[in-house]
Amino acid sequence: MVVDSNALDLAGWDWAQILSSTILIVDYTIKVIAIGVVPENRRPSSSSAWLLLILFLPLVGIPLFLLLGSPYITGRREKIQEEANTRLRQGTADIPDWPEALGVPEMFGGLVTLNRNLTYLPMVTGTDHGVRTDYEENIRVMAEAIDAADDYVDVCMYIMTADSTTEPFLAALERAAGRGVTVRVLFDHLGSRPYAGFRPLMRRLDAAGIEWSLMLPFQPLRGRMRRVDLRNHRKLMVVDGTRAFMGSMNMIEASYGSARNAQIGRLWHDIMVELTGPVVASLEAVFVTDWFTEKGEDLSIRAYDDEERLQKREAAIGQRLTSGKGVSAARESAPATVDGAGAEASASSDSASVTSVPSDSELNAVQVIPSGPGFRTHPNLRLFVSLVYLAQERLRIVSPYFVPDESMLAAVITAAHRGVEVELYVSEQADQFMVDHAQSSYYEALLEAGVRIYRYPAPKVLHTKCFTVDDLCSVMGSSNMDMRSFGLNYEVSLLAYGGDITESLHGIMDEYRSVSSELTEEEWEQRPWGRRWLDSAMRLTSALQ
Repeated sequence: MVVDSNALDLAGWDWAQILSSTILIVDYTIKVIAIGVVPENRRPSSSSAWLLLILFLPLVGIPLFLLLGSPYITGRREKIQEEANTRLRQGTADIPDWPEALGVPEMFGGLVTLNRNLTYLPMVTGTDHGVRTDYEENIRVMAEAIDAADDYVDVCMYIMTADSTTEPFLAALERAAGRGVTVRVLFDHLGSRPYAGFRPLMRRLDAAGIEWSLMLPFQPLRGRMRRVDLRNHRKLMVVDGTRAFMGSMNMIEASYGSARNAQIGRLWHDIMVELTGPVVASLEAVFVTDWFTEKGEDLSIRAYDDEERLQKREAAIGQRLTSGKGVSAARESAPATVDGAGAEASASSDSASVTSVPSDSELNAVQVIPSGPGFRTHPNLRLFVSLVYLAQERLRIVSPYFVPDESMLAAVITAAHRGVEVELYVSEQADQFMVDHAQSSYYEALLEAGVRIYRYPAPKVLHTKCFTVDDLCSVMGSSNMDMRSFGLNYEVSLLAYGGDITESLHGIMDEYRSVSSELTEEEWEQRPWGRRWLDSAMRLTSALQ
């Protein structure tokens, strides 16, 4: 049999041509689809970053986008989260946005309404028992609160491990469970898993009969698979529905389990606030929704307070707010009972210490703001931007990871151009390489606008997250001013108005400033070209959300 070699060559050529044409068509089709799909419900900077990656490196960009591209929860978890939010909305429906007696100014009332519409939680009152900066003292006081528990303890932590520093806290949980107190613990799976105390922690919780669950578990073999960088970043604890703690501190030793960190003095510096009063019900509502989301167990949301007693107390506070003297002065005329457990507030007028429990607790008008992938309206970002525009004299921001989106950056720069004294406190060297360079890429624009940047001395890590607006109000909690906290992480923030929390945060920032070095525009202009390039490159990667 004679085979026509020309026919073979032609067939081979046709096959290769068809294959290459098919690949080309598929490539262009994917890119055209990406142009329409990627920007949907996404910030322009994020859209641009993803499109650049997909168009120029499709073999890298497409798999990454399929794995990480959606900043929202989907499927079963989305339905559970929607049901949890519905329960939260229904559970607080009868509570007004803020008690009439508080007399919230119109310019501030709009922000309270904004938060209520986005997160369902009202502004109430709360008694501050100290904004603490000492790491081990925070753990000790929380352990003491657990030892005093009669009914239940609810804990939610991004990172939680068993180590020598957290031992008092874990031992207190075990003692509570041993005497019949219901103990429920939530900790983030991928947040806690890298640390040596992760598995010992789970064994101890099981041995003590403590109810616990991983948050956002990533376990593909068990069918638990989702975007790996969606995390629950909240840090809070509620005891008996009458006492609560929240802030920026994880439950892990201050060196984060690293002997190297401990050796060179790289320790994390955080704040936590202890609260009683109606605000505890709001923080408990946040825990209840997280518990329902992870465990499917419906826990009741505790009522905010006895209505008659609540009105009397808030009427006294309202008299001071409307007179412009603030909540802190209301102690003289407020009833002695300040929370559901019947605690009493001292009439002393001494201001709170920034590092220890104050001799007198003060009343604040406060609102809890949960945020994260379960809230597609970005409540923390909208609040933060609105507050920045509200500033008239002084804006002070503390954020370990300052990687703002366009709206936040514009708000901060505009505030500086409006004549507001803007201060930004960051670590001299962040604990994460990419974030360190990404946030550095914003310094030039900030310095040019007149923002004063203070760098907390390395090797210490400034992990506090808070900011103050004039002497009017403040925000503290788990949320950074970065795109992860605005879109990918479940966070919880506390808005405080008119009371001593804002005063305490000013004192803490004064301490930070006293040990920090100010970055000048002249100094920053001297950085080498390689550093500029790396900062810009990392800024681009930070937008991949």
